[in-house]
Order: sequence, then structure tokens, then C-alpha cells
Amino acid sequence: MSQQDDLELALQLCDIADRITGHRFQALDLTVREKPDRTPVTDADTAVETAVRQALTTARPDDAFAGEETGGSVTTGRTWLVDPIDGTKNFLRGIPVWATLIALLEDGRPTVGVISAPALHSRWWAAAGQGAWLRRGPGTAPRPLRVSGNTSLGHAYLSTTSTRTWDVFHSHEAYLRLAEECWEDRAFGDFLQHCMVAEGTLDIAAEPVVNAWDIAALQVLVAEAGGVCTNLLGASPQGGTGALSANPQLHRLALKVLSAAADPGAA
Repeated sequence: MSQQDDLELALQLCDIADRITGHRFQALDLTVREKPDRTPVTDADTAVETAVRQALTTARPDDAFAGEETGGSVTTGRTWLVDPIDGTKNFLRGIPVWATLIALLEDGRPTVGVISAPALHSRWWAAAGQGAWLRRGPGTAPRPLRVSGNTSLGHAYLSTTSTRTWDVFHSHEAYLRLAEECWEDRAFGDFLQHCMVAEGTLDIAAEPVVNAWDIAALQVLVAEAGGVCTNLLGASPQGGTGALSANPQLHRLALKVLSAAADPGAA
């Protein structure tokens, strides 16, 4: 099988997911339960992950699988990572900013990523060496993506997911210091902010905690758009210690600010 075959499969898996989420979004009988970490999960989350897992069992029986709701772990070799609905809180409240994230890791490195947000009529995808792409609206031609060319924090547009989580997982002071250095900050949140970095409409996306299935697809998207996506320490973002996406120059500057603010002795 080729990398193009894997990309086509990931796109097909998102088609399966979109049919399920499109049917359940704003459904009056949507069921919601609270997980032990107090985050919500809907019947749509579990239905998507089950359907994708079953499809992969048929299409790639020798590959490993790890999903947010049904578990699994990244192994050596090939592992598919699935976040059935990134932005579940938005989904259950009827806010259209949510997406299915599907990534293929080969020996721990993301090589294929697809982010599908049907309520936004948007789908982003990338594969190693093949660039990053966006199709917005049915029947439209995909367009290549490129990160912003801005190299100044003073002109940078910054986004995070939730400022409250910085107190728990990193340093609220560190985020505030970075926000003060930037031109503007917002909380577009979750997948969307990293996609916007890849598009070049946002300069920096920073969040203090992620899981592997939250970030792998976005990592390859940002990289193929010419950017850098690491954790808040400059290492792989798949270990859970946050995510920072930007073009290479802004990434270096933001990383320095976050490190110095979190550890004054490092300044």
C-alpha cells in the first residue's frame, strides 16, 4: 500500500464519520454521559469511533488502533489515531465548531492527517511530503495551505482553548505573558486554531494539555503547511504536555516566552 492509499482511506473514514455526526448533530434524543475526567461523551462519539474501528479492521487488519473513547495504544509500526468528535462540548450545545480527527502514525510519527468539520463545510488534510490542503464547501476545489509569514510577536494573532486550563497544566502567567507580547489573542479552541495556523489566518495556537488523538492529525497538517507543532517544551506534542503551533520563527519566540514565564530562572 502507498501513502496515497492511506490518505484516501483516511478521507473515506471521515466520510463515514460525517454521515453519523451530521445525523446526530442537534438531535433531540442525543444522549450524553460524563466520563471520569468530567468531560462529556455523546452517543455520536461512540458511534463514530466504533464505525471507524470496524472499517479499519477490514481495510487495515494488521494496523493498530487507538481512539479517545474505546482505547488502544500507539505501538511501533502503524497506528491509526481517532478523535471521533473534537469539540464535544460544542457538539452537544449545538455549536457547529467540532470535527473528526484521523491520523496515521508510523513508528510514532504522524504521516497522514485528516480533520473533517462538516457543520463548517470544511475539511483539512495532509500527508508527509504532499502538502496541506483545505476544501471549504461541497464541490469546491481544494487549495494548498501555508502558514503566516509574520515573524514578529507584536504583530501575531494568538489563540488558546481555555485559559483556565493553564493554571492546572502549565502556567497561567506564562500564557498571559505570551498574550501580552502578541497583537491580539482569542480562544478559538481545539482543532480549529491549529487549522487556522496552517491556513495562515492565525499566527500561533497554544494549549497546555492535549492527548495523542487530539493533535496527531493537526501536527502533520501544520508541518506540511510549513509550520512547527510541538509541545510547550519543544518536543513531540503527543505526550500530553500541551501543543504549540506556529511558523518556525514565531514558534521559537513563543516557546522562549512560555519557558521564561513558567520558569523565571530560565530567563
